[in-house]
Amino acid sequence: MAGNWKMYKTPAETTAFFEKFRPLVEKSEHCEVVICPPFTDLAAAVAAVKGSNIRIGSQNIAWAKEGAFTGEISGPMINAIGATYTLVGHSERRQYFGETDETVLKRTQAALEFGLTPIVCVGERLEERESGNTEAVLTSQFLKGIAGLTEQQFAKIVIAYEPVWAIGTGKTATPEIAADAHRAIRGQVGAKFGKAAADSTRILYGGSVKPDNVKTLMAQPEIDGVLVGGAALDAVGFASIVNF
Repeated sequence: MAGNWKMYKTPAETTAFFEKFRPLVEKSEHCEVVICPPFTDLAAAVAAVKGSNIRIGSQNIAWAKEGAFTGEISGPMINAIGATYTLVGHSERRQYFGETDETVLKRTQAALEFGLTPIVCVGERLEERESGNTEAVLTSQFLKGIAGLTEQQFAKIVIAYEPVWAIGTGKTATPEIAADAHRAIRGQVGAKFGKAAADSTRILYGGSVKPDNVKTLMAQPEIDGVLVGGAALDAVGFASIVNF
């Protein structure tokens, strides 16, 4: 159960969030809990979760170890601060910052090289869904952005399906629509990496997940977890999602 804070919260607000959140999930052993705050909050978040079952991730990672890449953050930097996960290819990175399937692959490989678990995001825009191209888009994103990994690398990643039309819009894919997309992604995994990999891959759903719809989403056997945006900013709300 992962939370993406996007561009919200200061370090002080981060500390306050975890003071409230930690006791609510300390007995939650049915899942991994990951929160991805902004870069400036990573140190405060890592300090706040020390000794707990909560993991911290960054929202992006550079494909290079270091260098002239203004505004980027590298795997060794994320590692040094104590975070263990990173988002890669979130739809907002694709939409506003020119992220492509090719750069998603490079960033994913960098995350693995530096010992981080990448949560690799895929998903279609509204016009792509309405023109019946969902599966073609997911296939293309998989082939260009994920299929270039080795079997050993692939075994270490998490995939998140986030229909772009359902992010921050209040629209949620129905559990059935989400499950269909997850099935298509799992089919791609099976074709490329084999049945065992397809069965064991964790595919999260992201797109207006809230305390009141998480149960019906998680009832779908194809959905292995969620990537939560806005609802992850509230400690009590996100804890109720974790403990669905």
